This record gives sequence, C-alpha cells and structure tokens, in this order.
Amino acid sequence: MKHDSHFKTRRWTMLLALSFAGAVQAQSANFPQKPLKFIVPFTAGSGTDIVARTVGDAMSKSLGQPIVIENKPGAGGTIAAAQVAKSEPDGYTLLIHSSGHALNPAIYPNLSYDTTKDLTGVTPLASLPNVMVVSPARGWKTVADVVTAAKANPGKFNYASAGMGSATHLNAEKFKLQAGIDAVHVPFKGTPEALSDVIGGRNDWFFAPLSSALPLIRDGKLQALAVSTPQRNAALPQVPTTVEAGVAGSDYVFWVGMIAPAATPATLLRQLNEEAIKALASPEVKERLNKLGADPMPMSPEAFNAFIRSEMNAAAVIARAAGLKAN
Repeated sequence: MKHDSHFKTRRWTMLLALSFAGAVQAQSANFPQKPLKFIVPFTAGSGTDIVARTVGDAMSKSLGQPIVIENKPGAGGTIAAAQVAKSEPDGYTLLIHSSGHALNPAIYPNLSYDTTKDLTGVTPLASLPNVMVVSPARGWKTVADVVTAAKANPGKFNYASAGMGSATHLNAEKFKLQAGIDAVHVPFKGTPEALSDVIGGRNDWFFAPLSSALPLIRDGKLQALAVSTPQRNAALPQVPTTVEAGVAGSDYVFWVGMIAPAATPATLLRQLNEEAIKALASPEVKERLNKLGADPMPMSPEAFNAFIRSEMNAAAVIARAAGLKAN
C-alpha cells in the first residue's frame, strides 16, 4: 500500500511538471499578446534611453506589439532594477540598464534585490564610448590640461555624472584613481541634466555617453578631450583615448543590456534574446547605433550572466579603491 501511495505521488508530481512545461511552452508560443514595457533607470535622452528606444522600435515591429519606455531615474538605477526584480516574470517587463548595474551592489549596502539572484541577463545590446567633455569656456584643450589644473587645486574642481553608481560615475572614478587627482562628484538623474551643467560652467567635466554628447560637440557647445574606450571612435577620429592622452589604465567600456526577472522561463528568455539580437542585426538599428558611435554587443543569456558577474568583480575593486559608498 505504501509503495502504491509513493507511486501515485511520483506520478502526480510528474504530471504537474509536464503541465507546467506545457504551460510555459504555450506561453512562449503565444508571446507576446500585449505591449511590453522597458524600464530605463535614467531620464529620456540618456545614452541608455537612446539605445532602449532604438532597439525597442525594431523589436516592436518584429513582435507586433508596442514597446513602452518607462523612465524611472534615481539611486544609480537601483529603483528601476528593484521594480523589475519584483515584477511578474512573464517577459513583459524588462530592465534596460547600463554597466552601472554591476557597480550598484558594491556601493549600495541595502539593496532590496539581489543582482544575480533576482535578475537575469537577456543580452547586452550595445557598447558605447563615454567621452570626456568640458565647456569650451574653460580653455582646456587636452586631458593633461585638466589633470594639471586639478592637481594644482585638489578638491576644488567637480565633475558630473548621470547618477551615483551609474556607468558615467564609475568611468570618472576610474579616471580619477589612475590620474591621481581629487575632485568632487556631483550626481544628476540623467545625462541631459549633467550635460547642461557642464555647458553652463557649473561642473568642470563629465564622462558623457557619446550618443548624447555628440550633437553638442558638433555644435561647439562642448569640447571633447578624450574617449574612454581602448580604441578611438570613428565618430570622433581626431579625439584620443584617455590612455593615449597620458592616463594609463583609465580605459572603460560603457555597455547597455536587457535584463529580466530571474524566474522568467528559459524559453521566454531565449525568445527575447533572439528578438533583441535580430533587432541589433537590422540595417536601421546598425545605422542608428553607428551614428551614435555605439557597437552592437549580442550575447547569449548564459554568456551575459557570466559577463555581469565579471563586471561586478571589476567594479567592486574600483569601488573599494575609491572608497565609494552611497549615502
């Protein structure tokens, strides 16, 4: 009798598992049946926002459903990340975050979510160079000019970022460490606000996403001193890298990626991954990213999760060295 009961329990468990698997397959086959939502942790016009809208437009056409962009700035992207971590894992709510996502665990001690346990990667979307920009009124023509001025006046210069724990913040902190300078961090809710303050002379410099700064550089409202990437960028071929400009080890790659709640079924993650990669390969998206100085960065979900973990380790090293902690 006990054996028969055990057999019935096992059979019931197997039926439940098969039923769940069938439901997941049906969900994936019918996906999507309503609009998707991209939660972006920065204001409209930020580099992350521009990539989200560019890829979202192409994915919307392919999926046959609208993709709504919801900008939810604040706390270096952790407010938006927490919202997605707690959302229904049905593929309809996705986080489009920057590489600041990998820094947040090191500087925010009381996060309401676990970066690797509550969220999972779908794919990186693009790598974007940051560009060190200053107001032309400053008269600085090179990175060396900034470093010399900062060393002569420790703690008296300030630099902007798109938020505490953002990719633009980490880029600047890495540069500061490698250049051996002391300057005050002034965080904003997004890139446009930070750019306005640099143009107005209220902040001395900003490692801005090239996608957002390029029009202002071309209009002469900003002076580009260096790009953060290991190689020069085709959009600004005359502008050196920070390493070429004399600050060894200061290179930094700003990426933007698509992230989902951790419990999202693997079939849906794979489908979203394929749709995002298809969008990145489309001629219109490639052309748009190229004009922004960005490069497509497709990966499998597994590769992206491994990449996020390696980025978290690297970011933690910089955070410790720079003594970064959110208030």
